[in-house]
Amino acid sequence: MKLQNRSDLNKTIHLTKKEISDLSENLLKLHENSTVKEILNKTVNQDLFKAIEFLPARFVDLLIIDPPYNLSKTFNKLTFREKSIQEYSEWIESFIVKLKRTLKPTASIYFCGDWHTSISIPAVLEKHFVLRNRITWEREKGRGATQNWKNSSEDIWFCTVSNKFTFNPDEVKLMRRVLAPYRDEDNKPKDWHSNHHGEYRLTFPSNFWNDISVPFWSMPENTKHPTQKPEKLIAKLILASSKKGDVVLDPFLGSGTTSVVAKKLERKYLGIEIDKYYACLTEKRLALAGTDTRIQGYDYKTFWERNTKPFPIDANK
Repeated sequence: MKLQNRSDLNKTIHLTKKEISDLSENLLKLHENSTVKEILNKTVNQDLFKAIEFLPARFVDLLIIDPPYNLSKTFNKLTFREKSIQEYSEWIESFIVKLKRTLKPTASIYFCGDWHTSISIPAVLEKHFVLRNRITWEREKGRGATQNWKNSSEDIWFCTVSNKFTFNPDEVKLMRRVLAPYRDEDNKPKDWHSNHHGEYRLTFPSNFWNDISVPFWSMPENTKHPTQKPEKLIAKLILASSKKGDVVLDPFLGSGTTSVVAKKLERKYLGIEIDKYYACLTEKRLALAGTDTRIQGYDYKTFWERNTKPFPIDANK
C-alpha cells in the first residue's frame, strides 16, 4: 500500500504491520549456548548483554561497533542518556571485555564515534587491542550552529587483536579527478589516466574520507533510523579488513547496514539489535539485497568520489 503524502522519488524503506509480523519470525533470541552454524547470517533481536553470553568463542573475523554515542538520543522506543566521560568509558568496557572472546586471533575491530564519544573510545580500546589508526569521515548533513563549530565529522577507530590481521588496500582505493595532471618527460600521464570521461587517478585509501554521502530520502538504502551509517562507509571497512566468507559481527546493528553490506560482499554475518522494528528492517533489507547487490558510490569494484559518474576502469587504458 502506498504511503500517504509520499513522493514517488522517496525510496525510504518502511514496514507495514504485516511485514513486522512476518519478518519477526526470522529473528533469533538466544537462551543457551549456540553454535556458529546456528547463528550465522542471522539477526538476534535481544539486548546485547543477554545475547553475548551465548555466543561461541573465536568465530568473528571482523567486529564493527557502532553504539549509541555519548549524547541523549531516542531510537524508536528506546532512549540513550548522556553519561559522564567516566561512566561512558565504563559502559564501553563492559561490553568490550565480553566481546573479546568471540574474536579470532587475527580479527580486526572498528569502533564508531563522534568527537565527544572519541574521548572515551581509544583509552578503552588500547587496554584490550592493538590500536592502529583513527579514520575521520565527513558528514555533509547537519544543522548549523551559532555558538560552536558545526559538527560535520565522525571518527572510526581501527584496531586489531594481534599483529597478524587482514588488510586489503587495493580493495578500497578511491577514484579521484585529477586537478593537476602532471606528465613525465615523454609527455605521458604520471600516475593518472585520461579518456573521454576526464582525467582520473586511482588513489590509496587514507584515514580521512570526504567521499561519503549520508543516506537520505531518495536513496534506496535509506530508513528512518536516526543514526544510520551509509552502505559505502561500511563497505570500505569490510573490504579492507575481511575476505569473502569471513564472519562480520555488529553488536549494535540498528537498521542492518553492516549485515546487508556483508551479504552484498559475500561475507557471513551476525547482527544483534535490541529494537524489534529495526531488527525487522534489517530482515527486509537483507531480502532486498538478495536481488540487488548495488552499493551507492561503489561501482565496477571501485569507490568513487561524490557526484562522479562511474565508468568501467578498463576504459582508462
